[in-house]
Amino acid sequence: MDETPDRNVCGLKIIGAVDIGGTKISVGAVTETGAIVKRLECATRPKEGFAAAMERIKNMLREVIGGGFKLEGIGIACPGPLNPFTGIIGDVGTLPGWEGCNLMAGFESEFGVQVAVENDADAAALAEARWRAAKCNERFIYVTVSTGIGGGIVLSGELYRGATGAHPELGHQIIDASGPLCYCRAHGCWESLASGSAIVSWVKEQQPDTAVGTAEEVCILAQQGDPLAQRAVAREGYYLGLGLANLVTVFTPDAIALGGGVMKSGHLFLDRALEVVREVCTQVPAEKTQITLASLGPDTGLAGAAQAWNSRYH
Repeated sequence: MDETPDRNVCGLKIIGAVDIGGTKISVGAVTETGAIVKRLECATRPKEGFAAAMERIKNMLREVIGGGFKLEGIGIACPGPLNPFTGIIGDVGTLPGWEGCNLMAGFESEFGVQVAVENDADAAALAEARWRAAKCNERFIYVTVSTGIGGGIVLSGELYRGATGAHPELGHQIIDASGPLCYCRAHGCWESLASGSAIVSWVKEQQPDTAVGTAEEVCILAQQGDPLAQRAVAREGYYLGLGLANLVTVFTPDAIALGGGVMKSGHLFLDRALEVVREVCTQVPAEKTQITLASLGPDTGLAGAAQAWNSRYH
């Protein structure tokens, strides 16, 4: 993307957005309307340490500023558990060794702007509720299916927080107590059964010598007619559907939007997931809940980080 801001973004407030995932980190410039006008990416490589990752993020933010953008603030979205008000990271299974580190430290002093930190799923929920094509934010849930599974709940336009501001860990609801052990210490939680990592783990259990390393590769093989990959995709649809059915039964929201890397292959298993929801949700008007793919697509993470800042300081 051109590093020079065009006339269409001049005069608009620009937020520096940082989206930290277990696999990659995205940094970008986002307008007050949610448009991504610059995007940079790098591998997370969490085992190299927190400090190394923060330095890569700062370098990318410097490059964004070097493109001619003046930042109003910086929004950082990161997997939880984390404290959104202090920026301190908890025991995040996809970011080993980062526990106790502070995401805010250094950014405000170096860039001279206010920094907002938010759980990545909560941030994405705020962005989808505000900017998605079919707005419906009275009772809205965003679910991200990627390396792990997370979600955010927006009620009447406001992000729902639990006791002490805690983020509800939708991905760690128990789906099958006889299922695999998750780092959360539960057996058979949604993440351990339907995340991208879970897809790969299941395939490797069935075929230990497989060279498959990502959920995307499994989905490609499924499209090519590989029987094991097709079974994995069918399994994904079933377990994704069970988790969604729980959300519909408990909350009966107006809408659920599904994002994250795994949902790029949603055409392979979303129909089965919706079938499961219809089969299981017999005690609530499940037909009133619209379940769709997130409309912001690959922009959801960065848009969410920017909206986290907007909702905190704008």
